[in-house]
Amino acid sequence: MDDPEFREFVEVRYADLLRTAYLLTGSRDAAQDLVHEALLKVMRHWRRVDEPMAYVRRVMVNERTSRWRRVGLRELLTSTLPERAGPDSTEPVVVRDELLTALDRLPVRMRTVLVLRYWEDLPEVEVAAAMGCSVGTVKSQAARGLARLRDVLGGPWPRVAGGLLEERA
Repeated sequence: MDDPEFREFVEVRYADLLRTAYLLTGSRDAAQDLVHEALLKVMRHWRRVDEPMAYVRRVMVNERTSRWRRVGLRELLTSTLPERAGPDSTEPVVVRDELLTALDRLPVRMRTVLVLRYWEDLPEVEVAAAMGCSVGTVKSQAARGLARLRDVLGGPWPRVAGGLLEERA
């Protein structure tokens, strides 16, 4: 298929999709695979897709969930954490790495909610649509996920992701 609109969509959105996939998977290689699989599926239905970005996100979430179900335990048992940056690293890089490591320890569903809600800055309704769940589930998974991140990372927290880790009254 050689659809100019699809090609333009991929050219414009590929970096955003790759970033989201990386946050969902924690691996550059897995992120590239996830984006490519999702785009192949979307390409087959391109003419029927009303909201391309929402549709691709939904396919990526579904693919990530399916992959996790197939090989999640095996990956969890055999994966190793990346080495920390050397002493010349800057504080934001260290904080980002610690946050990504903490995200990687969350259950897939909780991690997906946090990535879509806070990194992608999607409204709760769109996160729910992308995940095929209710807005209430998104809210509860987000609250629980943020609480777990706070526990894992300890405090005080620098300003990351728009105050993501700050306690709310």
